[in-house]
Amino acid sequence: MTTVDAGRHAKSRSGLGGWSGRTIVAVVVVVFVLFFAIPIVWLLLATTKSARGLIIDSPFLPGSLGEFAANWDQLFGFQDGAVTAWVGNSALYALGALVITLIASIPAGYAMALTEFRFRRLLLVLTLIVMLIPNTALVLPIFLELNVVGLIGSPLSVILPMSFFPFGVYLTYIYFSTSVPRDLLAAARLDGCSELQVFTRVALPLAAPIIALVAFFSFVQSWNNFFLPFVMLPSSEGYPIQVGLTSLLASTPAFNPSSAGAQSVQLPTLALATVISVLPVLIVFLFAQRFLVAGMTAGGTKE
Repeated sequence: MTTVDAGRHAKSRSGLGGWSGRTIVAVVVVVFVLFFAIPIVWLLLATTKSARGLIIDSPFLPGSLGEFAANWDQLFGFQDGAVTAWVGNSALYALGALVITLIASIPAGYAMALTEFRFRRLLLVLTLIVMLIPNTALVLPIFLELNVVGLIGSPLSVILPMSFFPFGVYLTYIYFSTSVPRDLLAAARLDGCSELQVFTRVALPLAAPIIALVAFFSFVQSWNNFFLPFVMLPSSEGYPIQVGLTSLLASTPAFNPSSAGAQSVQLPTLALATVISVLPVLIVFLFAQRFLVAGMTAGGTKE
């Protein structure tokens, strides 16, 4: 094969590869739009419509601010302001679990990564095993334990089980094992720092990206948790918003015809409640994405 023929052959292969690559990208984009973007757009537009307009109007025709205000009033007037209480409960549970998670997970990951003690490897193996167990499988034994100490129905019955976050321990273990120079810690010890001072003054400032990542994952898991508070909280007054959505669903005549009455809600109101339930996670992600990217790439290279 001559040099010219080889060049033409290589060019044709690169052209074919480029065409194939563009086709794959186009297919992925189309699938994403069909299965993710379009439903989200419809959901947002549904909050601006009346129940009748949601059925007879074009699915992607915007409604009006007046209808949005009416849906808002109906939602937050449901059961004398129950939705406001549910959102507040979600914030309480998520932030409470977040604080305890950081207090417990960061020192635990640091200790397993940079200190030697008995049963260290066993603890790491147990952490990995607990990570693999579905959360729903742990709800029954947790319920029985908390029932013995009389915590069922209290905020602690939701906060405490979500506070001990094995994934956060493992993330910090990986970070401290790979991204914190041990020579730096040893130098701090030579300068007279105690182990607590080494941790608080040297290791923690270096671990800011992974702390942000653990905090984000903990907040999202706690905010979106449904089954645990559904089992632990017998009264709707303590429900988080994710569990409260089931009450709204049961009060929507489109899903439960027997619910028609003064306290019923319409489909646009239910759509608005769904948007509100995911909005805090979206806001946290938008403000914390710089730290999240830093945390996800942390530990990728060994110092």
